[in-house]
Amino acid sequence: MDVAEFRLRFNLQPLAKVESAARPHPSLRKAAVLIGLHQLNGELQVILTQRPLHLRAHPGQISFPGGKIEASDPNAIGTALREAEEEIGLMRHNVEVLGTFPAHHTFTGFDITPVVGLIKHPFDLILDPGEVAECFTLPLNYVMEPQHRYRNHFLRQGRYYPVHFIHYEQRLIWGATAAMLDHLCRHLTPTASI
Repeated sequence: MDVAEFRLRFNLQPLAKVESAARPHPSLRKAAVLIGLHQLNGELQVILTQRPLHLRAHPGQISFPGGKIEASDPNAIGTALREAEEEIGLMRHNVEVLGTFPAHHTFTGFDITPVVGLIKHPFDLILDPGEVAECFTLPLNYVMEPQHRYRNHFLRQGRYYPVHFIHYEQRLIWGATAAMLDHLCRHLTPTASI
């Protein structure tokens, strides 16, 4: 899928149903992430990061650039762009924001707003080692194939929660990141359910 087809599908499809891992609750910590896509050799790639092992929260997990919404951020979009700049050196003026998806609620206590944006120009990665161990890309066409995405239900505190998974090469993308990728793919699919 190239940029033109992505724009068309993104703008014309009704929102796919969100499957959050938890019910909305006012005490959830507000956060935002950037689902950043850039075109490489005619194919869209999704930018992902791997968190360092020394972090207390979600060490070693694969995620989108993003983080907690700060009081100084104008909104969730501002948070996602600021965090991408801080974590991987992606300057905010280099991102064309296409929109946001409804917040994804996690059973680990976060209310995460996914911000979808196209990277306008190639950029040099500048990783913040305190936040990011590695940055890599995932071909959108790969993750669009339904057989590459699956989910299981896990029991936590007496309730079953859906947990999404995507295997790519030697990597396991799971949890909120995989769920948001699944939502994006279902949104881009013409037969996505409402």
